[in-house]
Amino acid sequence: MPPGTVKADGAFRTIGEVSAETGLPQHILRYWETRFPQLRPVTRAGNRRYYRPEDVALVRRIDDLLNRKGYTVRGVQQLLLTETAAPDDGDAGTAALIAIRNRLAQALRTDERAD
Repeated sequence: MPPGTVKADGAFRTIGEVSAETGLPQHILRYWETRFPQLRPVTRAGNRRYYRPEDVALVRRIDDLLNRKGYTVRGVQQLLLTETAAPDDGDAGTAALIAIRNRLAQALRTDERAD
C-alpha cells in the first residue's frame, strides 16, 4: 500500500500497521497475544497476523489500562475475564461504543493530517 494511503475503518490491519497506529512495538503486541486470550488476530499463511477492528480496539484498551491507568498484566487479565463472564451487563454495548469512538478519533487524526 503506498505511503499516505488510508485503509477503510473495517479493513484488517497487519501487525506493522497496528504498531504504527498505536505506537506500540510489534514484540509487545505478540507478547500480549500470549497473555490475553481475547486478543486473537486472524493468522494466514506464514503466520502473518491480521488484526480486525475489534482487535485494534482491544489493543488500545489494554494499552490504556497498562500504560496510562497503571494496571498490571494480571490486573488487566482479571478485568477482561470478568467482563467476558458477565455478558448481560452491557459490556458488549460499551465495547462497541469504545470501538466506534476509537475509529472516529483515528478518522479525525487522519483528517487533521490531510489539512
